[in-house]
Amino acid sequence: MVYICRKEHFNAAHKLYNPNWSPEKNVEVFGPCANANWHGHNFELIVTVKGKPDPETGFVMDLKALSNIIKREVVDKLDHKNLNLDVDFMQGKMTSCEILIQEIWKILAPKIKEKAPNADLHKLTLYETHQNFVEYMGE
Repeated sequence: MVYICRKEHFNAAHKLYNPNWSPEKNVEVFGPCANANWHGHNFELIVTVKGKPDPETGFVMDLKALSNIIKREVVDKLDHKNLNLDVDFMQGKMTSCEILIQEIWKILAPKIKEKAPNADLHKLTLYETHQNFVEYMGE
């Protein structure tokens, strides 16, 4: 099994806020991330695809095709957007990285399979800051 990775970048703003809680509880739980005027991050998304290299091309998946899928299906929808207000697949959801990465998986897994039938999305890694990141393997 060979694992290929593609890293993409996007900038986005969000607010962590549970409307069922008081403003005080939101600040207690989420701290400055509950800022009423939002806050932003320079996100890094690493997409890992696994498979056996095609004997004719030597590729698990064409990395240019993978990049195009990620940009079209994810980056173009998230870059310079407000995750709470502007992103259709995040409507009505908490905009934590944990939820965001699961929603990205739902989008990318079938698109990758469609383009490269012998490959599978293996893992997503989403960096919110240099110190904070989440990983998801579709489980």
